[in-house]
Amino acid sequence: MTHRTDPQIGQIVRILKGKDAGGIGIIVEVLDDKFVRIADGGKRKFDQAKRKNIQHLECTDWISSEVVNSLNESGRVTNGKLRYSVSKFKESNLTNAEEKGD
Repeated sequence: MTHRTDPQIGQIVRILKGKDAGGIGIIVEVLDDKFVRIADGGKRKFDQAKRKNIQHLECTDWISSEVVNSLNESGRVTNGKLRYSVSKFKESNLTNAEEKGD
């Protein structure tokens, strides 16, 4: 998995540190060069997005166009879209892992 040094809105990340370690989130806001806000639509809703240090995240190359478009249009994204994007990412990674294993 490639590490990106420039986090982008809509980018899927793996949480490496903290009580949510091992989880998946989506960047919903870039605060500055060190911090972002992430949400997953389930445990962590958009309105209660978590402020995280970028060093505590593993950025993936997957960027959710639904989330990006929604945030650009209205400045908000529904929790349903966040959950959908996370599930599609997990589904895609599961498929890729099975292909590599065969």
